[in-house]
Amino acid sequence: MSRSHLWFDRALLSHGWAHGVRLKIEGGRIISIAADTLPEADDERHAIGVPGMPNLHSHAFQRVIAGLTERRGPNADSFWSWREQMYRLQGRIGPDELKIIASLAYMEMLEAGFTRVGEFHYLHHDQAGQAFADPAEMSAMICAAADTTGIGLTLLPVFYAHSGFGGQTPTAGQARFIHDISGFSRLLESARRHAAHLPDAVVGIAPHSLRAVTGDELNALIPLAEGAPIHIHIAEQTREVEDCLAHSGQRPVEWLLNHLTVDAQWCLVHATHMTQDETLRLARSKAVAGLCPITEANLGDGIFPAADYLKHGGRFGIGSDSNVLISMVEELRMLEYPQRLHHRARNVLATSGGSTGERLFSGALSGGGQALGTGAGLAVGHSADIVSLKARHPSLAGKGDKDVIDSLIFATSTGAIDCVWRHGRKWVSDGRHATRDAITDDYARLMERLLS
Repeated sequence: MSRSHLWFDRALLSHGWAHGVRLKIEGGRIISIAADTLPEADDERHAIGVPGMPNLHSHAFQRVIAGLTERRGPNADSFWSWREQMYRLQGRIGPDELKIIASLAYMEMLEAGFTRVGEFHYLHHDQAGQAFADPAEMSAMICAAADTTGIGLTLLPVFYAHSGFGGQTPTAGQARFIHDISGFSRLLESARRHAAHLPDAVVGIAPHSLRAVTGDELNALIPLAEGAPIHIHIAEQTREVEDCLAHSGQRPVEWLLNHLTVDAQWCLVHATHMTQDETLRLARSKAVAGLCPITEANLGDGIFPAADYLKHGGRFGIGSDSNVLISMVEELRMLEYPQRLHHRARNVLATSGGSTGERLFSGALSGGGQALGTGAGLAVGHSADIVSLKARHPSLAGKGDKDVIDSLIFATSTGAIDCVWRHGRKWVSDGRHATRDAITDDYARLMERLLS
């Protein structure tokens, strides 16, 4: 069993910053932590250590359309017009293409400080909408990309059955996503077999949304999770809220909370459009709000009521969603900045006298770990998912403990991350993934072929 020792001049532990920190790693997990120590001869030494961040919501295949949907159409563009463009482009992606695209996205996540991804995966069938001989063939490619890059994986196969509230017939663009309960159960069984070969992989489920899944289907799906995480898109768009009200007389978050036991097993992705009552009830439910600020801004979704939600103890995590730009620090920064614009104030999400960056970082770390079914943070027993920072980066040089995370989030964009360990193995050195050249070469050739 592999064993190693890392020593940090300072590291962010579960109780705060500590100095002279020595981590002993065995079998991919942290088995001991000592502070106020001097490095030993066989220790690998680094300046600043922080926990790897969970990325709780990704559609890996959408990385391929980044930058291709930024031209205005003849009418006002919206999430719904973007979705039609996404439907057209996904028709070109088969299993081999998916592995290449997901490998690039996961490599970029690791370089950005994300060490585990929640893959909300709904591209299941072939280009004609027919199931593969192995119903989880595309899920197997997601697992292969995670294995190639080293990222931790929480695989969330998506159940998608309808095009709108009330069980509406799916559209042609949704043919690759569609299942009934029995078919989805078979896919889930196969996906679990593929994921079993990865270290500390988790397989949950993801009912796509209330517009794509009926109430009866939701009740049939929940037992299939077998206690693992359940993720759902909800209340991302105002039209979705209006359609839900027209169909049921209730708003999406309101309907979910009224009809199901929503608790710590659940992650409600986006939950952008909530009333004060919905915000309070979600905060008290112990579920996680899955926030994807870069994608939500890119798609014009709206602004999550973060100030009220956090005031009532709400749990949250961050995700890269459409992967239009993969950046851990930018997701956290974009969570705070729209709040400042909306409230016309500064440090909106900080507690009184506290650090904004540390509240964002610690909240996303804890909520992301919960939502992905694992622990997160530098603690004994946890996977050794660790990020080292460059102490001499211009925005970090000379900064004391109380300013490091604020400076990382609000004063850096790239270049501050040095090394990244995932399950005890160092995959990123000097900001570059170990297989970056091969992955980017494969991706460049794929894009030249897809766009020719």
